[in-house]
Amino acid sequence: MPELPEMETYKSLLESLIGGQKVTNVEIGREKSINVPVATFNMQVSNQAITTITRRAKYLIFQLQNGKCLLLHLMLGGWMFFGKEEDKPNRTIQVKLSFGEQHLYFIGLRLGYLHLLSPEEVQEEFKKLGPEVFDPGFTLDAFHQIMQKRKGTIKTTLINQEVLAGIGNGYSDEILWHAEIRPDKKINDLDDQQLSRLYHSIQFILKKGIQQGGYMENPLYKGDGKTGGYPFYVYDREGEACSRCHASIIKGEISSRKTYFCPNCQK
Repeated sequence: MPELPEMETYKSLLESLIGGQKVTNVEIGREKSINVPVATFNMQVSNQAITTITRRAKYLIFQLQNGKCLLLHLMLGGWMFFGKEEDKPNRTIQVKLSFGEQHLYFIGLRLGYLHLLSPEEVQEEFKKLGPEVFDPGFTLDAFHQIMQKRKGTIKTTLINQEVLAGIGNGYSDEILWHAEIRPDKKINDLDDQQLSRLYHSIQFILKKGIQQGGYMENPLYKGDGKTGGYPFYVYDREGEACSRCHASIIKGEISSRKTYFCPNCQK
């Protein structure tokens, strides 16, 4: 599932590709991917310019000229492609927004969606989300205060969107490896030094993820050299050598989620 770095990469690239551009046509291939009747969606979105593109947690928000918003959540398996008709991937397209001869294709939205909402409805969707990890208010002290109120394992806490926004299964493993903390460690058993290390690892890994274009396998457009440049340290690398201590990375399961870690460095 795309996480904060992937959605931030999409945001920055799409700003340069379609920011300020007018949607010239809309095609809906799967009605369940939107939240209103097709005719309503077409009427509200067609001939509207994309004024801004912003990110919150794992969502993208496309602000339209008429004040409406398109709220995108790709969920598991969702991705996008931008280009001409002859360049599009040989995949089923759930939603297609045209910008003249170029098109933005939304692919793999079996669970994901592109909803047409008012700004107030968007904010209602975000009501329960935790803080953004790059907000100025998300300080080391603020992180300690958040963790003091939590129970359970650190892995499940990191991926809880009501605690912190934007971290998912992949980057939680990367963060915990960088902080040298086992994913099944109980929060109550972490001392102040470990929590401080964890805070800095969150910042480091997610910034690195953004700088290297996240881990999406598919490019956003033909010739895209940015998307998918992040190399995992531990996630999905079972049996490979840890780049820090050379022990074999193992795969476990925590709360029904696959979890990768180094049994030697993460103690």
